[in-house]
This record gives sequence, structure tokens and C-alpha cells, in this order.
Amino acid sequence: MRALRALVAAALVCLLPAGCGEAEAFPADSTMARIRERGVLTVGIKFDQPMFGYKDPASGRITGFDAEMARLIAKDLTGSERSIRFVETVSRERENFLAQGVVDLVIATYSITEARAKRVSFTDPYYYAGQDMLVRAGDSTIDGVTDLDGKTVCTATGSTSVDRLREKVPEAELEIVDAYSVCVPALLAGRVDALSTDDTILLGLLAQNPDTLRLVGKPFGREPYGMGIRKQDTAFREYLNGLITRWLRDGQWDRAYMATIGVTGATSDSSKPPNR
Repeated sequence: MRALRALVAAALVCLLPAGCGEAEAFPADSTMARIRERGVLTVGIKFDQPMFGYKDPASGRITGFDAEMARLIAKDLTGSERSIRFVETVSRERENFLAQGVVDLVIATYSITEARAKRVSFTDPYYYAGQDMLVRAGDSTIDGVTDLDGKTVCTATGSTSVDRLREKVPEAELEIVDAYSVCVPALLAGRVDALSTDDTILLGLLAQNPDTLRLVGKPFGREPYGMGIRKQDTAFREYLNGLITRWLRDGQWDRAYMATIGVTGATSDSSKPPNR
């Protein structure tokens, strides 16, 4: 009976994500080891950005490219992509949630900037976006970023879009809100003239309003997205960078893209980081 119990115990260990002698793969005090022991990965993500992080009001399921990246990490650490807890994280709360330990990491269309890197650590880019504009379908007065001068433009607080708009079109009046989803009804109602942020975020919003909105299609500026983690967590950063490199090589990045952003017909030519 002792031999049988030992055999069963060994078999169960092999079913765990660290199984069959790999339990010591991570240092005991590392973020990876703590997540593995807890059995759940906690990820800060947007809830209102179709194609990246969107919470379906009917099912409650979180969908999008960022969500798929998070599920791949959860599967690698816990053995199941379902062992994950998503926490809604708007742009202005990303650094705070990391510093306070509310989440293990943030994957939320998080552009890598020098200012942010003073407060958090970033992985290598896992995605590249370009800033563009969404306008009403019947509005022909906006055909490029310079046409925004004198117009009212909606964007989100805490985003790099704000700084770029102030630089490119200083005469534009900015309506800065907590979430891009607030901009859409304002744009449709004519309270603002345009919504400006990363093009792939705009594609998701356009998919929800294909007959009433129009993507200008002239990106200005390039945004590298990184996964945000607590400052100085070098081991976690190296681990995540290793995963990103693997996904780019083995096709998992491409499959996640085609299942989310790719359904709009967009191609990944300018969005995919080079294989490392």
C-alpha cells in the first residue's frame, strides 16, 4: 500500500505545472514561485477595449489580445489558462496597482515610456501600435492629424496619446476622460470631433460602430506595448521576456493575433515585434 500511495503521489506531482522534479525551477522568493504556489495569476487589464481587453456584458468573459497574452502566462505558471483573475485597470491606475500589489502584472495596452519606467519595470515590447483618429462617418473635415487643430479631441488620462496630441496639434482642445468607452458616445453625439489613441484600440471601437464611425487611417507615432511589473523585479521580467520570445517563434503570438485583432482584417506586419 505504501508503494501504491507513493506511485499515486508521484503521478499527481507530474500533473502539476512544475511536475516531475521541476518544482525548484523558480527561486522560492520569486514572483513566479509565489504565483505557482497560489495557483492563480492576477492581471490588470482594460475592460472596455475590444480586441485587447473587453468584458462581455452578457457572459462576463474577458476577450482580446492582451487577455490571450495573460492566459498564456497563466497556463505556463499554473498549468491552466483558466487559473487567472482579471482586475479592471484603467490607464491612470496602472502604476498604482503594481506598486500596491493589487495585481501581479499589467497587460493593458501599456506603452513603454521613460516616465513610466521610473515607477515600474517593463518587459520587452510584445506589440507595436500607431496613434490614429476615429471620427464620425460623415465628417470629411478631418483627414490627418493637423486637421485636429481647433477641434475637440477625446482621449484617456494617463495615456501617451495626450502628450503626442499636445505636441502635434497644440491648438486642439483635449477632452481627457478615464476610459475610451466614454469618448464614443461623446463622438456620436457631436460633443467632440474626434477620438485619438492607438490604432488597434480604435479598430475595436470601430467594429462596434461600423456604420457611424470612420478610422482616418493615417497613423502618427509608434507605440511599443510592454507588460508592466513591479520595479526591480528582474527575475520576473526575464521570465516574461523568455515567454514572449517563445511565442514569437512557435506561432502562439500569431494565433492570439488572428483570434482577436485579426478578425477585423488587420495584418500584423507593423504590429509584431521581430523574432529575438
